[in-house]
Amino acid sequence: MITRLSHTTIYVEDQDRAKAFYTDVLGLEVRSDESLDGFRWLTVGPAGQPDVSILLAVPAPPMFSPEDAAVVRGLIAKGALGGGVFATDDCRGTAAALREQGVAFLQEPTDRPYGVEAVFRDDSGNWFSLTEQAWARSAAWEQRSTPD
Repeated sequence: MITRLSHTTIYVEDQDRAKAFYTDVLGLEVRSDESLDGFRWLTVGPAGQPDVSILLAVPAPPMFSPEDAAVVRGLIAKGALGGGVFATDDCRGTAAALREQGVAFLQEPTDRPYGVEAVFRDDSGNWFSLTEQAWARSAAWEQRSTPD
């Protein structure tokens, strides 16, 4: 039986550049950076979520045939791949801080039924949702407003 997700993959154009972006700009931590039979296993993740790792991988053999790798690299270059959703407690504040570091936003923070969402691109062109979830905002508010 599956118990949890431990790893996911984001395809990038350049692993060194991606490592700098995900750690220095987004604030994730390096989980591993090893060479395995000519394949670089580079993972990062949020400090507060140690059980999830994001593999930053260049599409290339042995994961892909040379032809398929070229197709995936083309999709990355076009900005056609979405990497997922990063959660934040303050979408507007986090977006402003990331914008100051040069992060390109496709959508400014916008109120949605599920919370506040912005959409940005990483250094390879992958897009991500940056979301402050409404239920988390309500839970945090309730926790702050409850007397000790």
